[in-house]
Amino acid sequence: MVVVEGFGARVEEHRRELHVHCYRMLGSFDEAEDLVQEVFLRAWRRRDTLRDESGLRAWLYRIATNACLDHLRAHPRRPQPRSAPVVADPGLDAPASDAVPWLQPYPDVLLDTADVVIDRETIELAFLIAIQHLPPRQRAVLILRDVLGWSAQETAESLDLTVAAVKSALQRARPTVRRHLPERRLEWGASTEPTAEERAVLRRYIDAVEQADPSVLAGILRADVWQTMPPEPIWILGREAFLASWTPAMVGPEAWGDWRLLPVWANRQPAAAAYLRRPGESGFAPSWLGVLRVEDGLITQITTYDLFPWLGLPASL
Repeated sequence: MVVVEGFGARVEEHRRELHVHCYRMLGSFDEAEDLVQEVFLRAWRRRDTLRDESGLRAWLYRIATNACLDHLRAHPRRPQPRSAPVVADPGLDAPASDAVPWLQPYPDVLLDTADVVIDRETIELAFLIAIQHLPPRQRAVLILRDVLGWSAQETAESLDLTVAAVKSALQRARPTVRRHLPERRLEWGASTEPTAEERAVLRRYIDAVEQADPSVLAGILRADVWQTMPPEPIWILGREAFLASWTPAMVGPEAWGDWRLLPVWANRQPAAAAYLRRPGESGFAPSWLGVLRVEDGLITQITTYDLFPWLGLPASL
């Protein structure tokens, strides 16, 4: 039987990993925050159903998974085919990636506070986008089986399914996820630490923007680089298109001002938080966050967001 005294504190110890679990299910940091609160409420109301304290973590995951499924039933959504790029280099094929406008970044400083190791391959943006293509129950099965390492029996009990149904759902989910992952992503190993190559590319990216030097920026962009800006549908395809779009913001009579960038890490990927000092202003105000995907020393994708408050960044520079 569950010990009521101190129950809330014992549940609280699992907050961060439950938040990450809800984030994987939903793709939204904000919604995951709300769902964790719902999980804690459900756990308190159902505390008499916890028969063994040693099973607390699995019991909480069951509650969290079903809370997310309830949320997704009430708020159904699917990735949408991406519209044509607002500007693109000629001759480039558009990446096979649908738009997931609700996807938000997850800062590594919070990932590192979880009680479990959060590997890159299970939290990077490409993986989050891929699993958003799954129906919610298939997504839950894949996360419980392939991310958390639960057995088919444990997964079945958590979702009130048969073992056969769990195996069938997983067989359908895996090929779908593979189809929506970047080709080179399958070569990445499970890791939590940035590589020396990623650190170097991030440093050069920051230097290029701060020095307002498009030529330096061109040297670290792959020819088919593409940029998205969730939740906006607009996106850019190709190195020359990217430079043509961003150079006026950096140099020339239409330049927005001076830039300062802070190196950060989100979803186990290199990222830069940009601050802008407009002409006539004395300080640098927050502008955007760029999350980078790096392959062979070049940036292949940039996902640009607003600077969210949970990133723990200064309000100004």
